[in-house]
Order: sequence, then structure tokens, then C-alpha cells
Amino acid sequence: MQQTVTDILASIESVVLGKPTECRLALACLLAKGHLLIEDLPGMGKTTLSQVLAATLGLSYQRTQFTSDLLPADVVGVSIFNQETKAFELHQGPIFNQVVLADEINRASPKTQSALLEAMAEKQVSIDGKTYPLPEPFFVIATQNPLFHAGTYPLPESQLDRFMMRLSLGFPNVKAEKQILLSGSKKEASAEQATLASLKQVDVDALLKMQQAVEAVTVSNDVVEYIIALSHVSRQSFTQDGGNAAVNNKIQCKPLSPRAGKALLAAAKAWAFIENRDYLLPDDVKAVFQVVCQHRLEVNALAEQNQGVSVSQQILRSVDVLNPLGH
Repeated sequence: MQQTVTDILASIESVVLGKPTECRLALACLLAKGHLLIEDLPGMGKTTLSQVLAATLGLSYQRTQFTSDLLPADVVGVSIFNQETKAFELHQGPIFNQVVLADEINRASPKTQSALLEAMAEKQVSIDGKTYPLPEPFFVIATQNPLFHAGTYPLPESQLDRFMMRLSLGFPNVKAEKQILLSGSKKEASAEQATLASLKQVDVDALLKMQQAVEAVTVSNDVVEYIIALSHVSRQSFTQDGGNAAVNNKIQCKPLSPRAGKALLAAAKAWAFIENRDYLLPDDVKAVFQVVCQHRLEVNALAEQNQGVSVSQQILRSVDVLNPLGH
């Protein structure tokens, strides 16, 4: 399967220029059956990345622009009475696709944001008392603007926790930006769609087999203890009344839950698979730790800036790989 992974990454990177690590992480998130949150300034390629992922993997795709007046029914669908059949019929919303892009999710109201919770957690939606399964695989990519932008609603902790990873693409390097500027003037909508259609590398069955291979990656007891130790560091000074923890008395954060540990393990296994290994190493955990855990730690940004290093990096540095639990 390694050649397939290589071909997939080559296709993605041919469109999303200058971001090889971010492309790998996005693919790892999908292979681990997670959901992806991309936070960045407008015009940084968030939508392009989601389109290319869906096209390369041969998945159905739908983009929904989240706005302040968007309703939950606009996302999941609604039952409408058919006069001819004298029965209610479901008009499916964009959620009934294999890849769903919730564009600028934090511009919608919390009520509309919550419409994604059941779908992301259980891969089903409930409409008028009936439950409808969602297609397999099911992958939500949400983009959000930084919270200092006008008209944004912060995502609640319960919804942030549904996202396995949070990425930031950042600005391209000089070489990549030259390619973007020169190619952008030549593209037309029809040509762009033709390019996306030509990117397909696998079908759904092949993708499902890859996800099964990720689940079968061997995990040693030592690596499990390493993940547990990382979680325990974040909980060291956490008070039972819900206060913040202080990692080595330097910076405040929220503790990592067992669900965060499971997400970290799944993402690390997907990273190992992309690296052509059927066993897990601590380096795989380190590679995905920040994108999996940073948004769950809910760091005080000002305090982190003063320290000059992210809290996730501080946690990684505080755990001995060879003796994580201090036996």
C-alpha cells in the first residue's frame, strides 16, 4: 500500500503547494477516522486542501458556507410533505456526503454548530425522530477564522474535542507563492474542476482497506505508557473544582482526557502507516502530538507567547521516552 500512499500525497501536494507536512497530517487524520479543523486567515488554501483530499480519494464532497443566519436544517436536511404520496420525504442536507466542508464554522451560531455533533461522534443524524446513517467513510473538515476576526463565535469545548486534529497551513514559502500567483491567472473554473477530477488515486474500497491497516498497526506497552504519561503531565496541578493546570508551574492548560489519548493513539498509528511501518514508535506520537492535543489543552495564548514555546512542546520535553511513568 505504500506506493498508493505515495501517489496520494503526490497528488495532494501538486495542488496544495509548499505544505508537505500539513498534507501528511490531513491524510493521517482521515486514515485514522478522525475529523479535521483548519484554523487560518482567509485565502490560505483551507478550502483547496479539502477539495483535493476528496478528489484524490474518490469521495463525494459538499461545501457549506457557515453564516450567522444558517439553520441546523440547512446542514442535516429536513422532512417535507409530498402532496402526491401523502407522506413526508427527507430532503438530505450536505451532511450526507463522505467529505463535508464546514467553511468558516465559527461564523455560525452555536445552535447550528451543534448540528454537527451527533454526525461527528456517531456517524448518524436524527431528523424528526428518525435516525439516518451517514455514508462510510465520513469525514468532516471545518475551517475557522482566528477569533480576533469580527463576527466569530468560539467553538465550545465539547465540539473542539470532536476534532481529532487542528491544523494551520500558514503562509507559503517564496517558491510556492510564485507558483500560486503565476498559475492563478491562467485557471478557469472548468479547467480547475478537470484538474481535480484527474487527481483520483483510489476508490472507496481501497480507502477502507487502508483504514483497516491503520487500525492493525502494532502498539507496544511502552508506547501506550508514553501516551499515558503525556496525558498525566497535563493533569498534574489540575484542581477537582475545574481549575486550570500549570505544567511545571510555567503555563496554564486544561488536562487531556482519555478520549484525547485515544485520538492521539489513532493519529500516531496513521502516521506510522504513512511512514510505511506496521508498528508504532514514540516518534510517531511526537509527530502528531501538537496537532492532536493543542486545541484540547486550551492554552492561555498570551502566557504561551511569553514563554516562547507551546505548552504541547513543554509537555513532550517533560516526559522521558525511555521511562515515561518513572518506574
